[in-house]
Amino acid sequence: MVIRPYHDSPQVTKSEIINISQATAGRCAIDTLQQTVKQNKMDRVKKYFKKEFTVDMLSLGHDSASDFYLSSWQRNRSAIPLLFIRTIIFVGCVSILISSMVITSRVLTFGTWFIFLTHWGLVLNTVACGQAFVVSVIAFSRGPIDASLGLPWYVKIYWAFYNISIPIALFISIFYFAMLTDLSDTFGMNPVLDVFIHLVNSLLMLILVAVSRHPTRLLHFYWSLGAAFIYMIFTVIFHFAGGISPFGESWIYPMINWSNPGPTIGVVIGSAVGLIVLHAILVGITVTRKKLTLRLRQTNSFNTVN
Repeated sequence: MVIRPYHDSPQVTKSEIINISQATAGRCAIDTLQQTVKQNKMDRVKKYFKKEFTVDMLSLGHDSASDFYLSSWQRNRSAIPLLFIRTIIFVGCVSILISSMVITSRVLTFGTWFIFLTHWGLVLNTVACGQAFVVSVIAFSRGPIDASLGLPWYVKIYWAFYNISIPIALFISIFYFAMLTDLSDTFGMNPVLDVFIHLVNSLLMLILVAVSRHPTRLLHFYWSLGAAFIYMIFTVIFHFAGGISPFGESWIYPMINWSNPGPTIGVVIGSAVGLIVLHAILVGITVTRKKLTLRLRQTNSFNTVN
């Protein structure tokens, strides 16, 4: 009897070995590529934060003045597109501001109108959008703005009010809908006006962000925080100087009552943290806008060439 050798598995041909080797090499190459892409992303993130957290980023300095009068969505160098959009936004802000003053004049005097943070926000929005309009008009009428010796003062003023107004506008919207809507029957003056001064104002400012091209610095959070600190000091002075709100109280907002400092300080600290978070969100929106619009401009440019 002849015993033949037993094979546990069928024999593998040379071509199959080559195919397996190629597949393994392909998977390794893909894994290596994925790791490289991931590492490059991490390096870019580290580089971004390393650059942002430097002393220079505290100032209102930027190399390209054109970023302040060109839209992130346009490919040409004309100041007209952003001038057109900024004009509409500015007119919207002025309209809301005037409407608020006129409609509330039945209840509020001119002086008491200015005690509310919402109205401070409307003024800040109008100044920021007005200054944006001025920058675009100058670029349109005089030509490209020179920043070889630093940004001109009028561009810096716009950027400062941009940093102040947008986080505060978003904060006012969140603060109102989270803490004051249940009290609208008591403290509200006009339901339609409330929508415009607490919601539409923020939408206008977000449109301003969406169409702009200039950056938002992480360390520029101190601009909005500084403005909020000034308002907090105002509420303290208002309370201890014997100020009386239109509601017959020594407080302007019921949750900021310095007769009960403990909870009020908690609200102030929470609001400060909230403003910093909102500024960080604004930075994230700006970075996302830059990546998206840069990709779209490059794609459109490639399609035009071909």
